[in-house]
Amino acid sequence: MNDYGPLRDYLKRQTLTELVLSFEEIEAIIDAPLPRAAQRASWWDSLRSPQERMPQREACLEAGYAAMRQADGSSVKFKRLPQRRSRAGGNP
Repeated sequence: MNDYGPLRDYLKRQTLTELVLSFEEIEAIIDAPLPRAAQRASWWDSLRSPQERMPQREACLEAGYAAMRQADGSSVKFKRLPQRRSRAGGNP
């Protein structure tokens, strides 16, 4: 099983609202080949079946991005999730 921590860390450093990475770029980031399952859109879709925990989805979400495989079948779009605003001091 691949470690997707490097992908999480890479995404955390990004300032773009959206970015697209090819499978080859992702493999370079994680320093490992992606599994064949990565070719399926459902394998990447961070917002689909949130109860189904998968390490690549968790890495993206922890970095604040939703992932979606592109129609070309060889790249993934990462879109920044809206940040929740915290209220200081507990004031409404």
